[in-house]
Amino acid sequence: MNFKQSDFSVSLIEDYYNHFNEDGRLETRHGKVEFATAIKYISDVLDNDKSKTILDIGAGTGKYSCYFDSLGYKVTAVELVPKNIDVFKAKLSGVKIIQGNALDLSMFMDDSFDVTLLFGPMYHLLKEEEKLQALREAKRVTKTGGKILVSYYMNDFSVIEYAFVKGHIQESLDEGRLDEKFHIIPKEGDLYSMVRTEDIRRYSELAGLKRIKSIAQDGASDYIRTAITRLSEKDFETYIKYHLSICEREDLLGASSHVLDILEK
Repeated sequence: MNFKQSDFSVSLIEDYYNHFNEDGRLETRHGKVEFATAIKYISDVLDNDKSKTILDIGAGTGKYSCYFDSLGYKVTAVELVPKNIDVFKAKLSGVKIIQGNALDLSMFMDDSFDVTLLFGPMYHLLKEEEKLQALREAKRVTKTGGKILVSYYMNDFSVIEYAFVKGHIQESLDEGRLDEKFHIIPKEGDLYSMVRTEDIRRYSELAGLKRIKSIAQDGASDYIRTAITRLSEKDFETYIKYHLSICEREDLLGASSHVLDILEK
């Protein structure tokens, strides 16, 4: 059964993106690593078959949608935040853009798309049942044998970066933000929900989806933002090649800030 995010959580998300340059995030050096990685693996599942249709759920300002539209693919995008939709529409692409919620894709029939992207929504759905609902809706609208690519925001990058590097560890413990295994406990009013690889495996199993592979979408890039920003263009190109050569290594997944999970219906 479908359900919606609360008006409270939707309002928080809209307020955040009203003040955040989502369109520019993937233009930073660490963002370019994340983007290049996603493009590679989306392209792999598309296999240069322009007859395949794409659904981009939580499309933001259309970075991925517009890229594949420019290559000749038929892309449909769903986005929650009006500001993001306005920026998206200004790009004058051929993408069909619909305001909507990842938890309720009832505007689409079953088995409608060959490839479904579910990137931003899983960062902001705090409850496990919401994440499962989003996965099940993505599964429903994807054709049998089709691929679903899901991006997650990872727990231990957040613990290392926020709790230790930025000095909030005791505050986080005192406020009950971390359990005894340092898993972040989301609370009402939080904007993000962070997960570990075992959570990702559980979600896909409960949703009845077959895993193809998981990718460290940005690997070490978020930890070394300053260093990769200083690289020459040539050295940065080499860094991306290095990252792409190791991003499927299982020993990197849990420490990456984002993980890309590639699933099949």
